[in-house]
Amino acid sequence: MFWLKKAAPAEPLAVSMAGVRLGDRLLVVGCTDGSLIAHLAVKTGLTGRACAVDEDAARTARAAATAEREGALIESFTAPWTELPFESAEFDLVVVRDVLGSLDMHRRLAALGEVLRVTRPGGRCLVIEGARRSGLGAVFSSQPASAEYTSSGGAELAMTSAGFRGVRSLAERGTVKFVEGVKSSASP
Repeated sequence: MFWLKKAAPAEPLAVSMAGVRLGDRLLVVGCTDGSLIAHLAVKTGLTGRACAVDEDAARTARAAATAEREGALIESFTAPWTELPFESAEFDLVVVRDVLGSLDMHRRLAALGEVLRVTRPGGRCLVIEGARRSGLGAVFSSQPASAEYTSSGGAELAMTSAGFRGVRSLAERGTVKFVEGVKSSASP
């Protein structure tokens, strides 16, 4: 009676889009989504490393507590986006969650410069952020990203300006957008 079998819960879309593998060195910039951090950290396993950083100590603490509750091992840090407390080329994957749209242009580029610095050559950066809504959805929702950010090209332009290569929008589902870029293998 195969039709009575309960299907395994589907993996969250953001986890699938990130493509985290066992043994990866992962950094999540922005701790607003503790559940996502936990899901991603579990994927790195005991052979990998999962870190999360936010400018707000309370968000960092909530994310660490959520990860612990869900059985994930993470290292959490509170630091400015423009001064990440990590060595250069330390991470295989950096996930930036709902950070860029709230920063002014200069801080955004400085923050992405830091993300680029801590990403290993050939490593990836995945930006996950609220997508711009249209129609009545735009009227009745709060837009987390500034108008300047979205009208000037959003994450794609910001990542390209910071030095990421192959920047592309991977998907947009509902109110979430996924943008990916790679650090050049020739980068220091």
